[in-house]
Amino acid sequence: MSSPVLPTYADVEAAAARIAGVAHCTPVLTSSTADALVGARVFFKCENFQRMGAFKFRGGYNAISKLTPAQKQAGVLTFSSGNHAQAIALAAKLLGVSATIVMPLDAPAAKRAATEGYGGKVVTYDRYKEDRAAVARALQEKTGAVLIPPYDHDDVIAGQGTAAKELIEEVGQLDYLLTPLGGGGLLSGSLLSAGALSPACKVYGVEPEAGNDGQQSLRKGEVVRIDTPKTLADGAATPYLGDITFPIIKQRVTDIVTVSDAQLVQTMKFFAERMKMVVEPTGCLAAAAVLQKVVSLPAGARVGVVLSGGNVDLAAYGKLLAG
Repeated sequence: MSSPVLPTYADVEAAAARIAGVAHCTPVLTSSTADALVGARVFFKCENFQRMGAFKFRGGYNAISKLTPAQKQAGVLTFSSGNHAQAIALAAKLLGVSATIVMPLDAPAAKRAATEGYGGKVVTYDRYKEDRAAVARALQEKTGAVLIPPYDHDDVIAGQGTAAKELIEEVGQLDYLLTPLGGGGLLSGSLLSAGALSPACKVYGVEPEAGNDGQQSLRKGEVVRIDTPKTLADGAATPYLGDITFPIIKQRVTDIVTVSDAQLVQTMKFFAERMKMVVEPTGCLAAAAVLQKVVSLPAGARVGVVLSGGNVDLAAYGKLLAG
């Protein structure tokens, strides 16, 4: 089988132009407490303040905006535990396209409600017994809709890479960049941007401890598939990396590390108490690796951290913070 032609930084630049004025250029925040804790200068790229509450809007809007009029007429289809679902639903609404979303039965209620609120039609499945991609493909055969997967798609990857592009353009050269890792769209897009704009930067992906398929894949040199992990980081509960994302990650990433659910909760508390921000568990992955010192950082290092989203069920969020 021939290797896929991988997206490049030129695709990220094109995506940035396409989403300009539609996606938010999210703030980069700092914390003297965080800096003192880790002995470095930490820059948090706050995609929890992105439209629909997560970086996923970037890739979703970029992908749909590139469709032909005939493809837009046919509508779009995707599968997602929540944030990509909302991104596709909102982007489709803005572009006048119908959207069907395959979501797990146990997806956070707030994410499903938001997806439907943006006009997305939700079809549910059991993530522990059914293959979401197979469910989506069956729907695609029936409807003729264009499938836009949550991460393994050139235009999605290019769109996600715009977050790191903005971060580096705003704060300058970085010594380290850390992003959450689920299916690899955000990490692979960030690797393209960092490679072009801050080539000496070491880039890390951060997974939930229960779902370290990316770490295993990097060690083995090929995509490793695992059972769907049970973790608070529902947005990173992916069982394997993609055919496009993995080659980029394998070629460019410094390393992939993991954090526990307990470390995610501690990091959520840090953002709530110290920075007055709501960050969802998945969104805390990279920050947890920095604040809990999973990645060893030299004194004075300039560290970029992508906070990937802030979509939480408030009742569950409150229990986690109170626990």
